[in-house]
Amino acid sequence: MTEQPPRVSAVRVHVGDEETAAVTAVLRSGRLVQGQEVAGFEEEFAAIVDGRTCVAVNSGTSALHLGLLAAGVGRGDEVVVPSFTFAATANAVAMTGATPVFADIEPHTFCLDPGAVAAAVTPRTAAVVPVHLYGHPTPWGGLAEVAERHGLLLLEDAAQAHGAAYDGIPVGALGDLAAFSFYATKNMTTGEGGMVVCRDEDTARRVRLLRNQGMEQRYRNEVAGLNNRMTDLAAAMGRVQLRRLPGWNEERRAVAASYDEQLVGVVTPTVAPKAEPVWHQYTVRATDRDALAARLDDHGIDSAVYYPVPTHRLPAYALALDLPETERATREVLSLPIRPGLTDDEVARVVAAVNEGASRG
Repeated sequence: MTEQPPRVSAVRVHVGDEETAAVTAVLRSGRLVQGQEVAGFEEEFAAIVDGRTCVAVNSGTSALHLGLLAAGVGRGDEVVVPSFTFAATANAVAMTGATPVFADIEPHTFCLDPGAVAAAVTPRTAAVVPVHLYGHPTPWGGLAEVAERHGLLLLEDAAQAHGAAYDGIPVGALGDLAAFSFYATKNMTTGEGGMVVCRDEDTARRVRLLRNQGMEQRYRNEVAGLNNRMTDLAAAMGRVQLRRLPGWNEERRAVAASYDEQLVGVVTPTVAPKAEPVWHQYTVRATDRDALAARLDDHGIDSAVYYPVPTHRLPAYALALDLPETERATREVLSLPIRPGLTDDEVARVVAAVNEGASRG
């Protein structure tokens, strides 16, 4: 019997000896929460977002939620969001008491369509939360024009875009605020965690209050806050991962370039002018998406659908909306393996399995 090659996994969490040593040092220190590791991580992360003030929190969803709260978004407000993304974007809006308003996406970048955003604006609209989906920066010019015209807050959902840039400006430094995630499968991880990136110090102070029960000084609660603190264990891991991020992103770009050059029979991702993506996912379109996923599985190759159900149709929202590009994307998208450590042989296996369908056709 011929031995089958190992499965080509789509996700592999890269945690090595440096992360282990950093976390162990925190455990031995006895200072586990909101200590020097968190402060150091915030300062070092600021270097990849144009020096903006950063506030570390316990998840990407918390980063979105606290960013919106710190900006004053709440009950009676509307916030325009994409439906074609993970539900956390809309959930963070809903948890402020505001109403998420779902707008359609551009077909090529999978990011919010500025025209659809403009059409969704009402007198109650307070903000827009564009998502840099799959690590591709949202084409910013049109969104910025809509926001300026209507006086709207722009909060970047950069959960998948660590190190990406648009027109030379780092993702996280484009809008008024930004939210990053450090969940285990992201381009870098703290196990679980998030970062709020703030344009000004007053907003950053409000986020700090909100993450820590409303207080900067112990037992002097200035506002009603939450417990959304990042641990020093997470921050210590994050500081190591941040140093590795540029190299990992280059590995992702190399895999994406190989796919771009070799794949046939599917629609490969479009990179918008001025965009510098970091390829959190490499997502193709295929009219026979489910058959393609089954063929990849038969060849021992992982793939995934991000996202099979648009947020507006999830039970939490259950809205009947006309978002044709969103609906088409949910039927056609498939994300192929792209991660640090993916070998040339594994890339070749993915290419051969995808292209096999074209040769059969």
